[in-house]
Amino acid sequence: MNKKIYLKVNTDLTASPEVLSWFEQMNQPSLPDKQIWWQCQTLLIEGFTNIVEHAHKNLPVETPIEMEAVRLNEYIEIRIWSQGECFDLEEQLRQTSEFEDNGQERGRGLKIMSAIADKLSYERTIDNRYCLFISKYY
Repeated sequence: MNKKIYLKVNTDLTASPEVLSWFEQMNQPSLPDKQIWWQCQTLLIEGFTNIVEHAHKNLPVETPIEMEAVRLNEYIEIRIWSQGECFDLEEQLRQTSEFEDNGQERGRGLKIMSAIADKLSYERTIDNRYCLFISKYY
C-alpha cells in the first residue's frame, strides 16, 4: 500500500474537525489495531494544535498550515509544515518533566507525542519553514 494525501488549513484550532476528517482517509482499509489508529490521530491533532498554539501564536490566522500523510506497508508518516519561530524539540522534551511530575497543562502534548511516535522531529526546511515529522508503525 502506498497512499498520500495533502491538506492546507488556516492557523485556527476550529479546523481540527476538518483535519481529523481529512486524515480518516489513511484508515482505508482499516488498520488491524484500533489503538494504533487512535495513536495516529492523537499524534496528528497534538502536532496541529502545537503548531497553532505555539509556532504560529504571533502570526495571522490566514497563515497556512500544510499537512501531508503517507501510508506505507508498515507505517504512517505525517508531516506538518509551519512558518513560526525556531523551536528545539529535543531540548524542549528534555526540559519538560515526565507525566507524573507535570502538574502544568503545558508541555505534556510533546511528551505524549514522543511516547507514542516511533520517530518525531522538528526541522527547518530549505524554504525557511519548519517540518514536524511523525512516523508510526502499525
